[in-house]
Amino acid sequence: MIKPNILANNVFYYYADLARAHRFYEKILGFEMVADYGFAKMLRIAESSYITLVDVESGMHSLDDPQTTTIAMVTDQVAEWYSYLQEKDVVIERPFTVKEGSGHDGFVALDPEGYFLEFEVFNPHPENEHLLPVVNKMPETFDPNHNRPDHLGVRATVQWMYYTNLPAIQTFYEALLRQEMICDQGWAKLYQTSETALIGLVDGAKGLHGVSDTQRVNVSFMTDAIEKWYKRAKKTGKFERLSQEIDLENDVVRTFVGYDLGGYTLEWDEFCEHPVNEKLLEYLS
Repeated sequence: MIKPNILANNVFYYYADLARAHRFYEKILGFEMVADYGFAKMLRIAESSYITLVDVESGMHSLDDPQTTTIAMVTDQVAEWYSYLQEKDVVIERPFTVKEGSGHDGFVALDPEGYFLEFEVFNPHPENEHLLPVVNKMPETFDPNHNRPDHLGVRATVQWMYYTNLPAIQTFYEALLRQEMICDQGWAKLYQTSETALIGLVDGAKGLHGVSDTQRVNVSFMTDAIEKWYKRAKKTGKFERLSQEIDLENDVVRTFVGYDLGGYTLEWDEFCEHPVNEKLLEYLS
């Protein structure tokens, strides 16, 4: 089966204080707001990478679900991002380090409710032989509203997820996405899913997080071919709890969800022509 189109990646994070989270991501991190649904705010991180902040009272996860995920911002200005976030008193979980001969360098910060935010750069290294030429061609995205310093860019995102049985989850995603691994770090495997977005499958015994049965996150793929993706999910995904049909929500988005073998919620979204989606659809087109 030919892989249907993925226009962009999106990740849904859930908050007790949505207004505070929104201020942090827009005013400090400088991500551009592209759609405001009231209970959810969508922001653009990179060319085809988005994050949606959701009021936990209105979403499909609860505050009891652990935040077993990390989003990484791939940037050429890691040291500059580190200095900037320190100046803004952002909590640093792991300090910026440069290791001789390492395939990547970076640091980990925390958002206002404890989600892990990694800022990293991939270095010339044998494990990055296929990854670096792709990343280096990705356009840098800067803040059009100048909330963060103008020289701080983001080339790509990696959504890291954590598993017990890494070979089984690799088989699952390779069958579903029809993508070859673009980087093998041994205990972590990376796959490109849209122009500037990757997913990273991690051995939970070695990553930033361990493994949990539930997670307070939805990993989303934006598409203009949702029927084809739903058909593909039914035939090749081996999902748990796959939606019974494609839903239309408030005339804004057509969507369905399923759960991968590690319990992560995967979501496909096709956005409708609607005033609230105007800026988003301009970017997706």
